[in-house]
Amino acid sequence: MTRGSKALNRAALLAPALLMFTACERAPDGQSALPDAALAAVTDNAGAPKDQLAREIDDLFSAPDLGETRAVVVMANGELAAERYGPGYDRDTRFISWSMAKTVTAVLIGMLVADGKLSLDDPAPVPLWQRPGDPRADITVRQLLQMRSGLRHTEAGDPPYELSEVRMLFLDGRGDMAKWAMEQPLEAEPGKQFEYSSNTSVILADIAARALTASTAPEMRRKVVAGYLQERLFGPLGMTSMVPEFDASGTLIGGSLMHASARDWARLGEFLRRKGRAPGGEQLVPQRWVDAMLTPSPASPHYGFQIWLNRPIPGTPASDHPLFPDRAPDSLFSLIGHMGQYVLVSPSQRVTVVRLGHSDSAERPPMLQQAADILDLYPQR
Repeated sequence: MTRGSKALNRAALLAPALLMFTACERAPDGQSALPDAALAAVTDNAGAPKDQLAREIDDLFSAPDLGETRAVVVMANGELAAERYGPGYDRDTRFISWSMAKTVTAVLIGMLVADGKLSLDDPAPVPLWQRPGDPRADITVRQLLQMRSGLRHTEAGDPPYELSEVRMLFLDGRGDMAKWAMEQPLEAEPGKQFEYSSNTSVILADIAARALTASTAPEMRRKVVAGYLQERLFGPLGMTSMVPEFDASGTLIGGSLMHASARDWARLGEFLRRKGRAPGGEQLVPQRWVDAMLTPSPASPHYGFQIWLNRPIPGTPASDHPLFPDRAPDSLFSLIGHMGQYVLVSPSQRVTVVRLGHSDSAERPPMLQQAADILDLYPQR
């Protein structure tokens, strides 16, 4: 064997040891080395220790029993801090909103209130409820926004085909979702009881359409509402991927069916963190409206106008809360969608975290705690 071949053999034998040594240097304290994708996901504007942020995000993708994470975007101090996607997804993928759409509907209502087309505390302008003696005539727009209309809308339970949301979206209500939702009777006095309901958000979307056009033609309703949202919200925010869905009657499916990229969901979160301002400073919705959105409802301290709040619920342990009031500021708020869609916004930390994917009811609590680990890296200001 020549001296050169001996040197090559020695290098081949040493290579694994060198790799192990490098991994140990990159992953102290016995932690496994981070994959290149994890390190590459973090930008120079991380606003937190880059390796720690990379590791916490990697855990969302790789830790067991958290479900499937498909996208994570972190914004810190108004800059892109990190962005990572699972196999088969990328920055151009449109992700379904599920109930995150409700917050878009609340912003739409706020713009119409600012335009003088709607009033928060007048009876909701629903013609079906204005008949003499109809107790639903007392329901206000504010009560609809806060999910305390008193209408019999059952969102969860068994069997699924009897649930209000399922019937409205897929069964007997699908042709005219707002009409079906409006036809439901009261089960409680308006204003007294919190009842989370996608049906309620579709009623609000129909109210918005009626405020914008007198036409009942489905195509006209779609065109007017989509155009208003594009001109007043999506366009100024640069949300170029947003695709809202409408039912056969032309009503925006404002409780569950909008599609956008992870970056665009982050843009929406940042817009709310900035109290309704576009990146260039334009006030798209009054600051007082965003403040109202983030004010706890008298019927539910953890809910505002179609958005979740990180406020404790008296008599309820933190483990049963939809967010994590024991781990983050009470100013934190979130868009939350079915199966683990989250836009977490912490104004006092100047951070927005988007996590999109698929986690069942058992996987969501630990997954959410992992998302809280990301927020823990950022100080309050």
